[in-house]
Amino acid sequence: MSKKTLIIGAGGVGNVVAFKCAMNNDTFGTITLASRTLSKCDEIAKNIKNKVGITIQTAQVDADDTANVIRLIEQTQADIVINVALPYQDLTIMDACIATKTPYLDTANYEHPDTAKFEYKEQWAKDNAFKEAGIMGLLGSGFDPGATNVFCAYAAKHYFDEIHTIDILDCNAGDHGYPFATNFNPEINLREVSAKGRYWQKDENGEGQWIETEPMEIMQVWDYPEVGPKDSYLLYHEEMESLVKHIKGLKRIRFFMTFGQSYLMHMKCLENVGMLGIKEVEHKGMKIVPIEFLSTLLPDPASLGPRTKGKTNIGIVAEGIKDGKKRKIYIYQVKDHEECYAEVMSQGVSYTTGVPAMIGAKLMLQGIWSGAGVWNMEQLDPDPFMEEMNTQGLPWNIKEMEI
Repeated sequence: MSKKTLIIGAGGVGNVVAFKCAMNNDTFGTITLASRTLSKCDEIAKNIKNKVGITIQTAQVDADDTANVIRLIEQTQADIVINVALPYQDLTIMDACIATKTPYLDTANYEHPDTAKFEYKEQWAKDNAFKEAGIMGLLGSGFDPGATNVFCAYAAKHYFDEIHTIDILDCNAGDHGYPFATNFNPEINLREVSAKGRYWQKDENGEGQWIETEPMEIMQVWDYPEVGPKDSYLLYHEEMESLVKHIKGLKRIRFFMTFGQSYLMHMKCLENVGMLGIKEVEHKGMKIVPIEFLSTLLPDPASLGPRTKGKTNIGIVAEGIKDGKKRKIYIYQVKDHEECYAEVMSQGVSYTTGVPAMIGAKLMLQGIWSGAGVWNMEQLDPDPFMEEMNTQGLPWNIKEMEI
């Protein structure tokens, strides 16, 4: 029987997921793309029909309303829900999947709209409910989190007996020509980047602890293959929270992301004048949230595709022990923004998130990845995911490094 796939979210990532699911139509069957704004879905569906020759369905949904999502799941008879809406909406969509016994996948962990932090706690708390419903919930099937978690699991399976340190390295060397813009949802991007940094390491007693840093306090220059040396700043990122639980022997994990000086200067100025605030302020008798107002002024990330040039390079450097000897490897993936746009009419940041979402869903629908409950990517067999990356547009590389 043909499968039925429901995708919720019609931003840049939703566009890529819809395109790539259509390109793998033999697995995904009847595809419905839903969003609060139906016109966005219709535009994507039209582009897919013109470029791929596949017709997908569209629908309107309020992803903040669990009952509304339940009705849509029942109407579409979905075999899987791919959530690429806002992270604020993860819990309502998960609850709808529990109620309808429908497998679930997302690309980013839950964020509370009124609190500038993100963690897996509230999603992990739904593990028993997913088990009782007999369904799988796959968390963080983007690139980071997502492919980077799989890289860690692949390294642990094939290259190490124990991994002691992991650095996740995320470089976007794309140029969109604007003085300031964000490559994904401005609220999420700016909250993430302006927050305090954190990394995890074990102390001299072997106890793991999170160490907090000021925003952008720690910087290293990393030479990214096919890109070159870039300033890379330590941030907190959600995949570290699950990797410290699941990677054997880990003693330290950090996350670094590249930023240009223009981006940092603009962000600091906006922060200094209060434009990154997440609490309501009064303006001419109206209540507004500064960062929400800012996001309406900035270019829509989905509009950056046709004007972005350059490459992304995202990977992990893992160091540890194999057969009693020290070893260090670098697993990474390089993608060209213009190639992404030519294929699916999106820039590389959306592409590198959307393709892993499709791959994770494909493995779930095929029964290759299965199991009731809530799962993080590194808990599953990395090999089939890595194989799919090579054939679905994200070929990866491995380098042995000197210690």
